[in-house]
Amino acid sequence: MKVGLTYDLRDEYLALGYGEEETAELDKPDTIDGIEGALLKLGFKVDRIGHVKNLMKRVLAGDRWDIVFNIAEGIQGVTRESQVPAILEVYDIPYTFSDSLILALALNKTLTKRVLRSSGVATPDFAEVRTPADIDAVRLPYPLFAKPVAEGTGKGITDASRIANADQLRKVCRRLLRSFHQPVLVETYLPGDEYTVGIIGTGKDARVAGVMAVRYRGGTDAIYSYKTKKNYENLVDYNLATPRVAKACGDLALHAWNALGCADAGRVDIRYNAKGKPSFIEVNPLAGLNPVHSDLPILCRLNGISFQALIAAIMKSALKRYGLCTP
Repeated sequence: MKVGLTYDLRDEYLALGYGEEETAELDKPDTIDGIEGALLKLGFKVDRIGHVKNLMKRVLAGDRWDIVFNIAEGIQGVTRESQVPAILEVYDIPYTFSDSLILALALNKTLTKRVLRSSGVATPDFAEVRTPADIDAVRLPYPLFAKPVAEGTGKGITDASRIANADQLRKVCRRLLRSFHQPVLVETYLPGDEYTVGIIGTGKDARVAGVMAVRYRGGTDAIYSYKTKKNYENLVDYNLATPRVAKACGDLALHAWNALGCADAGRVDIRYNAKGKPSFIEVNPLAGLNPVHSDLPILCRLNGISFQALIAAIMKSALKRYGLCTP
């Protein structure tokens, strides 16, 4: 069975002049090597395709694959993660992970929260700032938290993202609007512990792979920012959640996962509110898959699931969705 591999190499975009933070979500060569190696061990033939423009050239030239293992994040636009899946859908080529609609929705944190709140998923109160004129219309109690509406890997998040008053809100929102050219999500700040939940599978087959506590060495009030994530080995400890917390976070994460219709594998981030209840922060249906440094492989490893087993489970889920057989 021939598997295409779509991805965005960070080095390629840095060479084109993109900045460090702009390319934070993109992959390093060892991520691609790790995924390819795991697929080869499973008996698949692997064809490296690369980014969306390479994919377009290949399909227009008549190339096809039995299935594509897609981790391409894209580089431009608030629907960038859906670009590769949309092309594959046009040419009726199966692929791993969630479809173009879900990836576009999940990248927009405001729309995701609206959908999940209508489905009964607990999430903090929020407002969206599209222009500077919207800032004074925010009617939420302080402290608040502000971040770009369609970014990942902590992009745009700093210690200043936790906001104590109206002056700070205006300053932070104006900076984010100017820097990221997209709306700003403003939500009630969650002061409790933070967890990330790994999900494997689709629909009724979806299951919790593990629940990992994110412990900041600076204390609970520390911010899981771009800087923190970049230097996580020195700033963050990852531990298994207690059984009680794992059950509460796992149930909430599965509810969110299935309410959105996510597929194959991903992560749901959760933080406890002031009343000691877990609340949805965001979902990542296209989670990082670096074998050593990405959160999903880390939490799987803590729960006795090897990287090889994770890739096998992803392929099993995707092939089942399309009615295809494994090698």
